[in-house]
Amino acid sequence: MNCIIVEDEYPAREELKYFINKFSDISILEEFDNSLDALDFLKSNLTDVIFLDINMPGVNGISMAKITKKLRNSPKFVFITAYPEYAVDAFEIEAFDYILKPYSEERIISTLKKLERNSEDEERSNGKVALKDGGKIVLKNKNDIYFCKANGKDTLVYTKDQVYKTNIGISEYLKILNDSNFLRTHKSYIVNINKIKEIIPWFNNTYNIKFEDIKEEAYVSKNFIKNFKNKLSIK
Repeated sequence: MNCIIVEDEYPAREELKYFINKFSDISILEEFDNSLDALDFLKSNLTDVIFLDINMPGVNGISMAKITKKLRNSPKFVFITAYPEYAVDAFEIEAFDYILKPYSEERIISTLKKLERNSEDEERSNGKVALKDGGKIVLKNKNDIYFCKANGKDTLVYTKDQVYKTNIGISEYLKILNDSNFLRTHKSYIVNINKIKEIIPWFNNTYNIKFEDIKEEAYVSKNFIKNFKNKLSIK
């Protein structure tokens, strides 16, 4: 995993570089004292993580993150700032973390370890699955799948842009996915927990699940609610 640092204050950049190099295996590709140069770099360099300040000359960190999210392979954002009032804006654009200055050694180490665990989880979840599309077979990353729905003896597989039909039953399909991010939530549903946007209480201790980017919904039934809550640490 690699990163860049975007911070206009030299001492703050040096401190962050020290922590990244000492306490993680994340490689630093480049450092910038302004967001415009960083944006130019990102156009031609794949980057996994951006550590960035918010209050910078020119384009601020929030605006830079919004621009960067339009890239095909958008990095994760870790904001490091002295301004708590931007936290809501940061998490609305799916910031990985938001660290307030001055931060402790324990705080930055916690974020670095969380980044590394997340990277390992993504590597495990990005195995390919074969799906039929008319007369051809396409290979999709597991993490492209939002949820699966039983359709008689078949299974419908929902991605952002298309619904695929497989003649494999839903219980067997869960074995094929073989991934801790996919959870059985109902006798007819398997859900990718990384794609969940909202969990809405329904009736009789059941829930509706809404996803990022697609309008279709999945459901959590009473028989699966305990495991679902445990997995997502819902009390």
